[in-house]
Amino acid sequence: EVQLVESGGGLVQPGGSLRLTCAASGFTFSTYAMGWVRQAPGKGLEWVSAINTGGIRERYADSVKGRFTISRDNGENTLYLQMISLKPEDTAVYYCTKYKRYDPSAWSPIPAPNEYDYRGQGTQVTVSS
Repeated sequence: EVQLVESGGGLVQPGGSLRLTCAASGFTFSTYAMGWVRQAPGKGLEWVSAINTGGIRERYADSVKGRFTISRDNGENTLYLQMISLKPEDTAVYYCTKYKRYDPSAWSPIPAPNEYDYRGQGTQVTVSS
């Protein structure tokens, strides 16, 4: 059974930083691209970032580019999202996602943003003074 468990959210002041963690289990972590999406209050899901199987390729939404960094540790089956220079508009529930396509190559491409099949339960990030 695929399980994705996010942690690391919380309340932070504007300009602050947080590091989100996603512990994955139930599948061979290193053979699937992973990502993050978020949902702000009253809004739909927004794709945030994705990383390929080998952690070599990354992609970001324009709204977070230069402030967020996605990474993964395949030995620990863990996905991360380092967030700096946080803004009030970053307030949302952040979800870890697993993409559908199996690819054992470390150089695999990043799938399209909506091509994920599992999402975790989410962790709340609130940016407010």
